[in-house]
Amino acid sequence: MHLDPFELHRPQTVDETVALATSLGPAHFDYLAGGTDLLPNYKMHLNLKPNLVALWDVAELSEHSLELIGGMTRLADLEVDATFTRTYPGVAEAVRQVATPLVRASATVAGNLLVETRCFFFNQSFPWRQSLGFCLKADGDRCHVVPQKERCYATFSGDLAPTLLVLDAEVEVAGPGGRRRLPLASLYDAGGDGIQRHHLAAGDLLVGVHLPPGARGLPATYRKLRIRPSFDFPELGVALALRLDEGRVVELRLALGGLETYPRRMDDLTAPLVGQALTSDRIRQLADATVRAVRPVHNTFLDPGYRKKMTGVFVRRALEQLSAGRAA
Repeated sequence: MHLDPFELHRPQTVDETVALATSLGPAHFDYLAGGTDLLPNYKMHLNLKPNLVALWDVAELSEHSLELIGGMTRLADLEVDATFTRTYPGVAEAVRQVATPLVRASATVAGNLLVETRCFFFNQSFPWRQSLGFCLKADGDRCHVVPQKERCYATFSGDLAPTLLVLDAEVEVAGPGGRRRLPLASLYDAGGDGIQRHHLAAGDLLVGVHLPPGARGLPATYRKLRIRPSFDFPELGVALALRLDEGRVVELRLALGGLETYPRRMDDLTAPLVGQALTSDRIRQLADATVRAVRPVHNTFLDPGYRKKMTGVFVRRALEQLSAGRAA
């Protein structure tokens, strides 16, 4: 595998970055953050662009605090920030489960939130894909997972999004029209597919993640299903946040990753439990309802039926852990 030639740009500010990206046009550039996913994809000749806009010199993007995490913040920097990990335990668990220490030293927060969706018909070498006739997501015109020519079923493969969704995080986006903030859930396109997976316009840059005051110290956890206990992308990611008062639910939020083309918060399932006593029966009922709600497809290494079943197991275990006040 090798990298084809490209032109590298190194802007200094957010405004300069957005202006440059806008002038290049969406078909002609990619943002380069940590490069831990993008550059291996380029080596596999997956959707190459002639320009890379590196974000390394934009100082604003690397700042982080308890209120704001810059998009270029390295995962390793969060991992060693004791105050941050104590304040946001669910996010800390997810960070520790991303790939390996070497990858986390380069990988970034924005990169993980916007990581490319994955599918074993897509994440292959060029000759392998060519022998199959390519696919909708790169060079072809059909999906091999669910045979048709309209929708890509590649799966969202980030770890941080579910944990930030249950904290009601917001993202700050800079674009040609200025800056805007929106709920993290609104960043992702629930009506899209594995190609059109978020609501970012041409030139938009994810500047950072804003964490609300109410998220501080909120008991939360993250559980990840993967083939190997290190390195692999999630086959399933379950994030839960729970606040109890005398055994009754004050706040309960559940978000899932690794199952669909976007990370999904399951408010329709958790809202009825607010104000209720969190009994073992209610925990089991929520776990069973989650299993019925998800429909993974056969585009990752593990069987979709197994991933579906494990969703219920992980939800139940996470709820039991948080309701008992236990650490992961």
